[in-house]
Amino acid sequence: MKPVIVKDLHKSFGDKEVLKGVSFEVEEGEIFGLVGPNGAGKTTTLRILATILKPSRGDVWIMGYSVKDNPEKVRENISYLPEDAGVYKHLTGFEFLRMISEIYGVGRDGFDRGVEVCGLGEALSNPLSSYSRGMKRRILLASALMIQPKVAILDEPTSGLDVRHAVYIRKMIKKHVRDSGSSAIISSHNMLEVEYLCDRIAFIDDGRIIAEGRSSELKQIYNAENLEEVFTKIIGGV
Repeated sequence: MKPVIVKDLHKSFGDKEVLKGVSFEVEEGEIFGLVGPNGAGKTTTLRILATILKPSRGDVWIMGYSVKDNPEKVRENISYLPEDAGVYKHLTGFEFLRMISEIYGVGRDGFDRGVEVCGLGEALSNPLSSYSRGMKRRILLASALMIQPKVAILDEPTSGLDVRHAVYIRKMIKKHVRDSGSSAIISSHNMLEVEYLCDRIAFIDDGRIIAEGRSSELKQIYNAENLEEVFTKIIGGV
């Protein structure tokens, strides 16, 4: 059983059709990248996978459970980190991770995993209101991975971060998938990040998947030196 199966996914908001038949599958132990320009349908797709939105047509199965018929079971198997996620600023880092461990019932082991993943050391004693954007993103990633989801859904996990924090977060995502054997789906605008992180990539534009494969395969098909060049050839650019 594949951890994620997306089949003929459609989503409309009023008269506007945002997704127009999106289909892809994610393998166990794989990091899958969803790449496309703003407004292409990336975040809408991820929100459907996370059971925040309901599809207009089609379906998604995560660990064998339908997002339409069994959303509660889907939620038991996933974590979701939106691009605009926030933190409880009045809590310290330790208090935040302890709260997550209690909510998800992962106990001391889960709390210790969170401390290890974020790698913030003594700063965890400080209130989250004092954290930089990169520090907040690291503790949010820790909250998404410490519960050991079967599928981690990460929307622009390094958006707006400096190089130091972005590199750290990429390293932790890779380590999590490698050590747990679980899967991850990420969206990103950063082609270097996608090429480094993802085992396979799907390019989405105007609500449709227009190309899919491994980085090496896509570069060969489109006679490109890197994924940025693939992107501009199939989606367009300057």
